[in-house]
Amino acid sequence: MSDEAGAGEVWSMLCALANFRPEVAGVSLGVTVSVRTTRSDRPEASVGEHPEAVVVSRGIGRVSSPRALEASARVLFELYGPLCHPLVDTAARPGTGRAGSFVVAHLGQSLDGRIGPINGKPEAITGPEDMTHNHRMRALFDVVLVGAGTVCHDDPTLTVRHVAGRNPVRVVLDPDRRLSAEYGIFKDGLAPTLLLCREESCVPGERHGQAEVVGVAAGCAPAAVVEVLRRRQLPRIFIEGGGVTVSRFLEAGSLDRLQLAVSPFIMGQGRPGIELGQTLRLRPVVRRFNLADDVLFECCFDDV
Repeated sequence: MSDEAGAGEVWSMLCALANFRPEVAGVSLGVTVSVRTTRSDRPEASVGEHPEAVVVSRGIGRVSSPRALEASARVLFELYGPLCHPLVDTAARPGTGRAGSFVVAHLGQSLDGRIGPINGKPEAITGPEDMTHNHRMRALFDVVLVGAGTVCHDDPTLTVRHVAGRNPVRVVLDPDRRLSAEYGIFKDGLAPTLLLCREESCVPGERHGQAEVVGVAAGCAPAAVVEVLRRRQLPRIFIEGGGVTVSRFLEAGSLDRLQLAVSPFIMGQGRPGIELGQTLRLRPVVRRFNLADDVLFECCFDDV
């Protein structure tokens, strides 16, 4: 098996695993799920351990494969395997909204913790490998969520373009309805899109461009946002920015994992990535991966 073929096959298996729905299969949390290529050459996930399957276990890089994997395939397997297991036991702390959901946030930042210029203009901080990583994360999750500031500054598409996979549901968190319907995400029709706002700012059945408007209780508190999406059968949530949104979810304890891609670059001045209104004393288990010149730190709160 060539290096490219190995990576492609493992990526297809990971996508199949991420799309596996235990409630449809009629199984409960805690069982083993295997992924293998069937006679039709289409990877499928199934309950139980198969001797020829690639098996992914929940945890901090605890993955096992009875098959030989090429180097690039093993990197994909070790990074994404623990993230796409569909049966993660998210026993929530009170008020976090994490029960039955899996929430991962990502920020790309400089060495001094900046995610962009003060004026808000888009600027690439991390390299193309981190962009590809973001597209892989989108493909493996039900939802890609960003705050209103990210849409205002970047006008992102939030689709899967650099890797094989399906587009997630795009969710824009805009509690105070600051954004007009003229941004591309609300009118391009490339993927289903939700605009989340405060309940009092929402009229039932309202549309914002082509996006569905959804009212959220508690002033769009993170736990309430997670619960709204879970009830829509969108339990796997990838938060791609910005710093304010990610910081709110971290402060509320509503993240299972936080990914920080750090570039060997010092900005001096710029918008901060993580900025909290309280002192936190967290020491999570951390996984580290090289993305060319960038280093990805993944803080794992679901196992602490």
